[in-house]
Amino acid sequence: MEDASAGPSGSNGRASSKADLSPVSCAAGSVSVHPDKAATDSGQAATEKPRPRYKPRFTLSGHTMSISSVKFSPDGKMLASASADKLVKVWSVLTGVIIWTMEGHEEGLNDVAWSGDSAYLASASDDKTIKIWNVDSGSLQKSLKGHTNYVFCVNYNPQSNLLASGSFDESVRVWDVSRGKSLRSISAHSDPVTAVNFSSDGSMIVSCSYDGLIRIWDTSTGQCLKTLEGDSNPVCSSARFSPNGKFILCSTMDSTIRLWNYHTGRVLKTYTGHRNEGFCIFSCFSFTGGKWIISGSEDGKVVLWDLQTREIVQVLEGHRDTVLGVATHPTENIIASSAMEKDLTIRLWFDTETKTVGSGTGPSRA
Repeated sequence: MEDASAGPSGSNGRASSKADLSPVSCAAGSVSVHPDKAATDSGQAATEKPRPRYKPRFTLSGHTMSISSVKFSPDGKMLASASADKLVKVWSVLTGVIIWTMEGHEEGLNDVAWSGDSAYLASASDDKTIKIWNVDSGSLQKSLKGHTNYVFCVNYNPQSNLLASGSFDESVRVWDVSRGKSLRSISAHSDPVTAVNFSSDGSMIVSCSYDGLIRIWDTSTGQCLKTLEGDSNPVCSSARFSPNGKFILCSTMDSTIRLWNYHTGRVLKTYTGHRNEGFCIFSCFSFTGGKWIISGSEDGKVVLWDLQTREIVQVLEGHRDTVLGVATHPTENIIASSAMEKDLTIRLWFDTETKTVGSGTGPSRA
């Protein structure tokens, strides 16, 4: 593995030098992670065993280096990708055709995020900046400066008036989008920050880090509300709130994904069977055709688990290198995945056989 000083995107794509940590066990039982779905979550776990049937639809090519992040637009019409080749690309979900290529960063990209109205994109780069792009015109709107090292992760709040970012400078910053100014810099962790994500009402931010800690922050004050840590504290590669805001899904480099109840500080579910030991790989919820947990894997696969039973229900194969990015469509049974140098493709997987249910408010990472 290359030295981290070469840059997380520029060297080997959202990579970490820490690994070889063992998974922990957890309690089973039904949990409700979706708003207003408590009864159906437990009922479905007891009576139904739906299985996803995703098949490849499009293979998108155009990036020339590792594709670190993919995100569906909230309106479901577009997919954005960020790459170590310094480019943001926007694709049509319906046709797989490229819409825009956005140039302007001086170093590779680690993450990309959509505003709630699907009109703007924010990109996080090794050049220490966050750039905001107008999707209608493909033009650069603002460049946010303040981090002193690689910017690794970025996300809008639900109202899209704020951005949160995490950096190798070990800080989390909160930005005023309209002014393009940093409102707050939080000394969040003792190692690089690998994920930032707002709660569904925007009142809290979750962050995680190479230091193995998951922390929850008050958005308005920057106060640390909670720190989650286990016995071994494996490197955390991604973290997000569940759509109902009650739980946190965290991927760690012991090849384990954990669902935390952050109020009690307990792990409720663990998901294993993928490989994640050296790279910051995304994981996400899916609610459009079933209740799944989805993750990339270092063996080139995309793995889907039943959220309640923790059973692997489908494995998507086709990529030829580590799958870094995964995202789920907001309303349809569509998964996007992206891979590293030996593959350099984005794949769109469609499940047209499973009926779409509910409102599908399980976001990608945005």
